[in-house]
Amino acid sequence: MDTFTLILEIIGTIAFASSGAMIAIQKKMDIFGVNVLGATTAVGGGMMRDVILGVTPPSAFSKPVYILFAVITSTLLFVIVYTNPFILRSKIKYQYYDAIMMLCDTLGLGIFTVVGIQAAANVMHENNAFFFTFVGVLTGVGGGVLRDIMAGETPYILVRHIYACASIAGGIVCVVCRASIGEAAGAILGLIVTVVIRLLATYFHWNLWRIP
Repeated sequence: MDTFTLILEIIGTIAFASSGAMIAIQKKMDIFGVNVLGATTAVGGGMMRDVILGVTPPSAFSKPVYILFAVITSTLLFVIVYTNPFILRSKIKYQYYDAIMMLCDTLGLGIFTVVGIQAAANVMHENNAFFFTFVGVLTGVGGGVLRDIMAGETPYILVRHIYACASIAGGIVCVVCRASIGEAAGAILGLIVTVVIRLLATYFHWNLWRIP
């Protein structure tokens, strides 16, 4: 399960770093800002998780491989856009930018939700479904919240479609299934549920009720 979790974390790190870096590029930040926002998005939720779990120093510092992947991803995206500035002005941007960012954000959300649950289970060996789900959701949405605040935006989870609720649903599925069919299978099912709900919410424009 450790190797499986590591692979998921790296994929999630790349996905979240991509979303953070592209928002920074869209906000006209320099290469340092792009790397900071990309890395913060990638490891921010995990750092919140580690603080809650009492893991010191947070894994982002004790295992800098995650920040390394985030920086490489952010720098690569910056170089691509810097050498091809027409990308930001072309029809491709308007046709595919939102879709790509949504997919990266969704993949990172699903992965870090189940990874957060696994981390909580490793620290607290008794089965506490509420705590596991809470830590999973915090891990999933934390980086995105920090990204939006640093970019001067209203946090995505408060205004756009079904986001945190998808993480909650996937987290519950993961917690329930991991006890009955195994950790890996539970993690995969939780990831799938989170991603599917998020994609459906985006496609059908599902939102929670709000005051008109």
